[in-house]
Amino acid sequence: MKSAERTSAEAFEKHLPGNLIAASSGRSWKDLLVQIFSRQQVQETILVPAVPEPLIVWILSGTAVVEEREFGGPWQANLVTSGDFFLTTSATPYELRWKAKGPQPFEVMHLYLGLPIFNRAIKDVFNQDSGTPRLREVSGKKDNVLSMLLEQLRSELTGRHRPSALFVQSIAQSLAVHLVRTYTDPNAKGREQRGGLPAFKLRRVTDLLETHLDEEFSLGRLAREAGVSEFHFCRLFKKTTGFAPSRYFIRMRMEKARRLLRETTKSVIEVGLDVGYSSPSHFAHIFRREVGVAPSDYRGHV
Repeated sequence: MKSAERTSAEAFEKHLPGNLIAASSGRSWKDLLVQIFSRQQVQETILVPAVPEPLIVWILSGTAVVEEREFGGPWQANLVTSGDFFLTTSATPYELRWKAKGPQPFEVMHLYLGLPIFNRAIKDVFNQDSGTPRLREVSGKKDNVLSMLLEQLRSELTGRHRPSALFVQSIAQSLAVHLVRTYTDPNAKGREQRGGLPAFKLRRVTDLLETHLDEEFSLGRLAREAGVSEFHFCRLFKKTTGFAPSRYFIRMRMEKARRLLRETTKSVIEVGLDVGYSSPSHFAHIFRREVGVAPSDYRGHV
């Protein structure tokens, strides 16, 4: 951790365990990605990628101890509860784990604020072009104005009516102005260059990886999904996640394997097949290398 203000965002959506309750889509949500999740009660270490857009995570219900760290660094814990929010503009990926407390479900809302919206707010507030200023990291704080705006977006996302593009965009722009006015880092001379893949592209890529975990890794398929060359994709993906695409694919396989070993009665062989390993010995070797114990031993300790 660089400081106590480092974010505890439970961050990147699809590959994190839990149930997706609602997600934004369509022209009403242009330059805005909003998702609501019900998270599992205990989560082991996962990777949180860095994307260019500012990320807000808002706790809708439940209480949890959330821990985070930079790769190889010490863990830092925060107790979070309903109404708390996290803001991150982290330029590097980091690791995260959590443990929920009490009977309430642990539900969160993620909001990736598109750079066009954010940059318009910078120009409006500071009368200057994008690139400066930089937002500070916020972890587990409350902000009544922010909560009011986020609640409006949540209602628009989950309501029975068709979302209004005019309403959504106006709330999103108001949110961006509030962030720039309230959470600008006065000591920062400029905004650090963040991850190369925008949130919506990374979501499409991780969705594709998740769908094909039991198949052979295909770099070309991922690059086509992102709309760039294989060379360019590898560079952007590693900047965003800290890992080469093939290495990240293995991490996703092992996360699913751990989940299956914890939550199902499938045999180790069946779990290996579900994540693409036809050879039990190869699966056991990869699992031990990545997790630190054999699959059967892992199941016996959870």
